Amino acid sequence: MALEAGTLLAADQLTIVEWPNNLPLDGKFTKTEDVVGRVLLTPIPAKEPVREQLLAAPGAAIGLTAKIPDGMRAVAVVTNEVNNVSGFLFPGSHVDVLVTFRGEANKDPMTTTVLQDIQVLSTGERLQPDPSGKPQNVKVVTLLMTPEDSQKLMLASNSGTIQFVLRNSADQVATDQKPILMRQLQGVPAPTAAVPQKPAVIASHPVPYVVEIFDGAKKSTVSFSAQ
Repeated sequence: MALEAGTLLAADQLTIVEWPNNLPLDGKFTKTEDVVGRVLLTPIPAKEPVREQLLAAPGAAIGLTAKIPDGMRAVAVVTNEVNNVSGFLFPGSHVDVLVTFRGEANKDPMTTTVLQDIQVLSTGERLQPDPSGKPQNVKVVTLLMTPEDSQKLMLASNSGTIQFVLRNSADQVATDQKPILMRQLQGVPAPTAAVPQKPAVIASHPVPYVVEIFDGAKKSTVSFSAQ
């Protein structure tokens, strides 16, 4: 039978079968005792070979914790009908995270993309999407991200308004998104930077050099231009 992610595998759920030697299977097991007690990270259909990469580390907890890979973090975010995309966020969805900063002290309001291609681990208490695809508005969405990204999300959520943008799960390309300012929507041109004024140059006339020449009692002078 098919098994859901987070399932703690038991002996009666496993069957040993012959596997052709000419079809290598990466991460295969040869003994049921090596699999019993391990937790599935992803759903697995009936008669699917159980492989190491589908299982959490030995001794891992059941449920949401089992779905968190080493080095990653699960962060819960309070949502509403708007930022959970009208209930169409499901476990396994991928989103970008936008934050809108309100203008303060004459600063222009701004919306910017702070995170891209973030996986949704759970919506409310659901670890798996609704098989019927029916939307469900929930109050909390849990996201999978790196420790650094979790810090960015916490700072953003405490500094402005968070909005999730649903993306195709197969689209993993990160784009260079520039922040959008309110004045750009209003068509107001960007302020022109002041051009620094060059210091005035005052022309001066060179002072000539004057040399006195004495020839006995006779005196004369010669002038040279200072250049």
